[in-house]
Amino acid sequence: MGDMSKVAARRKAPLETPTDLGSNAVKDVSAGLNQLLADTFALYLKTKNFHWHVSGVHFRDLHLLFDEHGDQIFAMTDDIAERVRKIGGTTLRSIGHIARLQRVEDNDADFVTPTDMVAELREDNKNLVARMRELHDMCDEHRDVATASLIENWIDQTERRLWFLFEISRHEQVG
Repeated sequence: MGDMSKVAARRKAPLETPTDLGSNAVKDVSAGLNQLLADTFALYLKTKNFHWHVSGVHFRDLHLLFDEHGDQIFAMTDDIAERVRKIGGTTLRSIGHIARLQRVEDNDADFVTPTDMVAELREDNKNLVARMRELHDMCDEHRDVATASLIENWIDQTERRLWFLFEISRHEQVG
């Protein structure tokens, strides 16, 4: 076999990782995780957008909070993608792929008030928790305890962000 045929053969090599999960489980869980990954990237970028563009009286507190939240959200991305690969699926390959799957709405506004930033991120995190619970239920149906366990940790982290965003807006209006 020549060098070019070896390269071509490697490019066609299957990416399926051996697993005892059924093919339907791999397909369903991978699809759910890829949607979660797209949502996570979209929420990460929105959180960083607000971090970069927040202004007003509470600038410092919100700037630091959004940065911390962005770091937490970004930290989830590799774990999500690697879980897809561990069970034999393939994952996102481009910004376009993210855009096709994401359910978190982008915010391209030139100006967003700090109050609206907090409210929007609060709702996005709340919706993300609900979607993770749905994915957890699917994992339970397919007996994928490892993915379910990871999701439980991500739910806890997201609920913490949701709690902070709720408390910020609860007693006083920001900026």
